Amino acid sequence: MLGGIFPFHSRWKNRKVTYRQKPLPLECTSLTFRGFQFAQAMLFAIGEINNSPDLLPGISLGYKIYDSCGSIARSVKVALALANGNEILSALSDAPCTRTAQLQAILGEASSSPCMAVSTVIGPFHIPMISPFATCACLSDKTKYPSFLRTIPSDYYQSRALAQLINYFGWTWVGAIRSNDDYGNNGMAIFTETAQHLGICLEYSVAFFKTDPPDKIKKIIDIIKASTSKMIVTFLSPADIIALVQQLSLHNLTGYQWVGTEAWISDSQTAAVDRHHILDGAIGLSIPKAHVSGMREFMLDVKPLNSSSNEMFPEFWETLFKCKIKQSKSSSGNQRECTGHEDLTGVQNSFTDMSLMPIFYNVYKGVYAVAHALHNILSCNKTCNNKVQLDPFTILQHIKNIRFKTKEGDDVYFNENGDPAAKYEIINWQPTEHGIVQFVTVGLYDASLPAKKQLNLLNKSLIWAKNSQQVPLSVCSEKCPAGTRKVLQKGKPVCCYDCLRCAEGEMSNMTDSITCVRCHHEFWSNERRDACVKKEAEFLSYEEIMGALLTAASLFGTCITAVVAFIFFRYRKTPIVRANNSELSFLLLFSLTLCFLCSLTFIGRPSEWSCMLRHTAFGITFVLCISCVLGKTIVVLMAFRATVPGSNVMKWFGPAQQRLTVVGFTLIQVIICNLWLIISPPFPFKNVDQSKDKIILECALGSAVGFWAVLGYIGLLAMLCFILAFLARKLPDNFNEAKFITFSMLIFCAVWITFIPAYVSSPGKFSVAVEIFAILASSFGLLFCNFIPKCYIILLKPEKNTKKNMMGKGVPK
Repeated sequence: MLGGIFPFHSRWKNRKVTYRQKPLPLECTSLTFRGFQFAQAMLFAIGEINNSPDLLPGISLGYKIYDSCGSIARSVKVALALANGNEILSALSDAPCTRTAQLQAILGEASSSPCMAVSTVIGPFHIPMISPFATCACLSDKTKYPSFLRTIPSDYYQSRALAQLINYFGWTWVGAIRSNDDYGNNGMAIFTETAQHLGICLEYSVAFFKTDPPDKIKKIIDIIKASTSKMIVTFLSPADIIALVQQLSLHNLTGYQWVGTEAWISDSQTAAVDRHHILDGAIGLSIPKAHVSGMREFMLDVKPLNSSSNEMFPEFWETLFKCKIKQSKSSSGNQRECTGHEDLTGVQNSFTDMSLMPIFYNVYKGVYAVAHALHNILSCNKTCNNKVQLDPFTILQHIKNIRFKTKEGDDVYFNENGDPAAKYEIINWQPTEHGIVQFVTVGLYDASLPAKKQLNLLNKSLIWAKNSQQVPLSVCSEKCPAGTRKVLQKGKPVCCYDCLRCAEGEMSNMTDSITCVRCHHEFWSNERRDACVKKEAEFLSYEEIMGALLTAASLFGTCITAVVAFIFFRYRKTPIVRANNSELSFLLLFSLTLCFLCSLTFIGRPSEWSCMLRHTAFGITFVLCISCVLGKTIVVLMAFRATVPGSNVMKWFGPAQQRLTVVGFTLIQVIICNLWLIISPPFPFKNVDQSKDKIILECALGSAVGFWAVLGYIGLLAMLCFILAFLARKLPDNFNEAKFITFSMLIFCAVWITFIPAYVSSPGKFSVAVEIFAILASSFGLLFCNFIPKCYIILLKPEKNTKKNMMGKGVPK
């Protein structure tokens, strides 16, 4: 025997009693058709099974169906009545029963809270309870509800699916309304937890019940009015959503995007009540559509009910056809009298509406699950073993492990929590031109698939709130664009934030970035701060104007030096060339050529060899140059000392000693440079700190001591040469070379003294340019002061290029 507990009435009340009269049983009011539809689905399945030669052959299932009146207390009462088995059995078959009526399982209830109460009571007896419509995830707890099973997916999956659906459309700022019962509270709790993991924030979450007092309802309305979120997710029963819509219509609260559960998203009665189109464009999850051949026709064939002796059928008949039966206590006086031959042709109401066929299919599958379990227990083949003793625990275990296919080809089984596979259709409310809402399937959700494939939106156009075809936006703060980072607003959820621009040298290339990433030292953030771009490498190159000018100046100096050398070589036998050791003059010209050319090593991309070469070549060539000038200065001084009677100074400073002096002074610089290169040589270096958007390619000194030792030694020789030349500047001679050496050393020292602060303060490639300029300026100073006057005489004043004139014995002016 199967027991059925369904709500044929929506509410109940105590009957009126007079003084000292005993209380009478509870009376149900407000008949609804849903309970009748559930019961008919159960009877249809039982009829198929009893007429099947393959399933439970020779055995007829009986049934008892009770009206719970939507009351938890009444549900528990009738569950205990079913468990006691002390009432008359109603069987579909006329064949006599071969055994005493024994309850095998209970089908029902249609909501979560009654199921929790009933399952708590019958759980210790291991009596299976299979619900077609109770979705609370709490019922999956087998420690509390060990005998509960269901043919509808748990809200654990529906809550997660709703959160994924909201996340799919980018809604991060939502309001939430739930029924103030186990269904709403548990479902919303799971949704809230999942939503938080997906970055969805709830602006508010309120509980609503259809019988709430007006002040509480007004408070909920005020919360919705004051909210900034445009999307409302609901966990409401059909009765609660209808009551809420009626309240919202009184305040003209339209334009919100609603997301609903399977409880009402495909309920035509809810759509019919929404005359102000508050729910238009709603989207939500629904049990997949189902078709069971023959069930619709069976349920709409109400004539057999007319002959039933059950006391609630006259009330059903009167409500269905809006007539009154003779001598009926429930009929009102202004209705027409029922003939008993009414049919459903032309009748349109919630009974003829088959939108809940998926739920009726769940009732159907529950009956078949019990039948298949009994079939296995009784070892049925062509006949069944009627001697097997049935007990609730054995039946429960077989139902848990059962797996079969319905005649429609659907696979039916229960997991370890007594839940079926979770599959949903995504429904969109799309109003037609005539104001009728169509429930359009726009997607699917299958919890058995991998996480990324569970939600699948079909390629169909959706209608949103206000009949818009544009996906509505519901966020607390707009997405932070690339180049900014999120900063949470104090005292608000994580979805509310401000967007701050990344600092210089930082970037974020994603929207809604929490932090800005510092660019690698060779990169820099662009103007939009959304990417790190490679810093431009800066060095003094030949291609740029400054590098080209310095190169031209270097080559020009080299050419001038070569021309001077050619002139001196051409006129090497003349007195002005022979005077003061022409060998030193040619060596000086050679060293000046090297000075001009060494400046080229400072131009171009620094490399390991160029960095070592540029400073050492500069140091050695300049020392060679200054040594030659110093030698010439000493020669001048010694020459005039030799004119004093009895002086033999020149024999101690002849050509050999002059060469030795140049080599000695130069060798010291060579030793300094070698030590510098061995201990800590210069090397190419990428300076990323000096400029925010450029990489300065330069030669690091390696050892600053080595660099300043090279410069210091050059400066020491230059000062010595300057002092000696200054002392010899007034010696008698028509062509006193010491004067020109003094001027050249004065220029040389001035250039290098000003070089130090200019070099230190110049950024990047300009410091290299300053050093090149100092090299070229001092080289040109030495060249012009020492050789141009002589070239002038050689080329333009040849009459002065005589020994007599050089000795100062020419005719005075």
